Amino acid sequence: MKINRALYENIMVLKLSGTVLGDTDYNLFLDEIENLIDQGHRDIILDLGKISRINSTGLGILVSGSHSFKDCGGEMKVCNISSKIDGILKVTQLHRVFDTYETRDEALGSCMVVCCP
Repeated sequence: MKINRALYENIMVLKLSGTVLGDTDYNLFLDEIENLIDQGHRDIILDLGKISRINSTGLGILVSGSHSFKDCGGEMKVCNISSKIDGILKVTQLHRVFDTYETRDEALGSCMVVCCP
């Protein structure tokens, strides 16, 4: 997995690419989350448009990240989900954990209204 940052106003977007399968992905992702929280970011968007594959461990990594933000009063939203990953989220009931949006712009719009009144 690769992670690229993009800051839109005060909302950090993490663009993930490749596969999210565990092992080194776990430390990479959670280190990134810890760094963002330490830098004062409380609301982020995960752009999964370039994720080609995710397994149960990868889903657990995303859930851990979401809990980290919730624990500090923030929120993690998810966008650009492929139909395959959307199906996985529905089967695992994780669509109830994540606020999902079709596009990054829709996710950003919801943050501007909800996260940053």
